[in-house]
Amino acid sequence: MTATAFKQKPNTFSASLSADKLSLKHGKISIIDQLNVTLPEGQVTAIVGPNGCGKSTLLNGLSRVHTPSSGVVMLDGKDIHSLPSKEVARRLALLPQDTLAPDGITIEELIRFGRHPHQSLLRQWAMDDQEAIKYALQAADLEGLKDRLLDTLSGGQRQRAWIAMSIAQETPLLLLDEPTSALDLGHQIEVFELIRNLSRQGKTLAMVVHDLPSACRYSDHIIAMKEGEILTQGSPKDIMTKELVRELYGVDCDLMPDPMTGSPILINIRRLKS
Repeated sequence: MTATAFKQKPNTFSASLSADKLSLKHGKISIIDQLNVTLPEGQVTAIVGPNGCGKSTLLNGLSRVHTPSSGVVMLDGKDIHSLPSKEVARRLALLPQDTLAPDGITIEELIRFGRHPHQSLLRQWAMDDQEAIKYALQAADLEGLKDRLLDTLSGGQRQRAWIAMSIAQETPLLLLDEPTSALDLGHQIEVFELIRNLSRQGKTLAMVVHDLPSACRYSDHIIAMKEGEILTQGSPKDIMTKELVRELYGVDCDLMPDPMTGSPILINIRRLKS
């Protein structure tokens, strides 16, 4: 899929998402303590760091899946936990790492679930809903597969179907937890390019990413975490250094600019000398 694979549908509204002194726990164990985060609007933010550093916990906190032990998450200047669920769902979509769909469901049927926040007793299925589904299929390059059963798809096609459901939700904010997990290289690129295409429309996206080179290439903003803290954040060009890679992952590397994008490329990755 290329950047010109579909006619872009610009957002008609935007939304801001931030956290102030956010603390999150699993039971009595503190995972994140007093973090301040603001997602740059209209950009892709990659949350990176070693396993267990709190990346997914932060994403769940920002999406109100995880209730803070202290601090506040603000959606458009309001405490996200004070807002009705459907109001949040019309502004923010979350694609978790582990997704589960009913057996025997087609791609189009899955995508229809994305329209649920827009339904009510007074507003049933309308032409706008069908247009949103049509656009989501086009954006995810799934028009020719809409009648295929979800469980017959490749990993990359299945992940694009889930993202298409989020596109149909028509939110200005989209959070994704490891969207390329368990995908081969080709399918990873498909998903990352779809995410980049969505940002070009003005959507604000945040994704948990394990692959640091991909984070540098496909994001505008990086949040680097370790042990529940943010070590640094900023554009890949501004923050990515050999010292940061060593601090995050305990490896040495060299950096060079990508000849096409100018973003940092990690080369000569090696274990630290003892």
